[in-house]
Amino acid sequence: MTDAERAARERIRLRAVTGFEVGEKNREIAASLRVSERSVERWRRQWREEGLVGLASKGSPGRPRLSDVQIAKLEWELERGPLAHGWADQRWTLARVKTMIGRLFHVSYTVEGTWRLLTDRFRMRFGVVSSR
Repeated sequence: MTDAERAARERIRLRAVTGFEVGEKNREIAASLRVSERSVERWRRQWREEGLVGLASKGSPGRPRLSDVQIAKLEWELERGPLAHGWADQRWTLARVKTMIGRLFHVSYTVEGTWRLLTDRFRMRFGVVSSR
């Protein structure tokens, strides 16, 4: 999730607070914000227990991050090519990039996380390989 998406979700939670403060029912708030009642119940509980701090975005919980220095090193290593990293050909696959990240930085990404890293940070695009 991007920072903009996180901020948008936080704005929705803060709009729910307005409903809490005027005594609206969870069902009414959920309908007006187009979210589930369960979400509103959870937000109300967090708001009651922690105030506005409880509704603040906590960032991405599961995605490991590489520092800017590590990103620069990864870019350089990708430019060196798969042969330099022990693979038999010059094709980068997501699985290979994932493995290389683990070897270089001791950080574990999923294949999907690797895809997101490459498309978000490097603006890389990949073609679909068809079977022959």
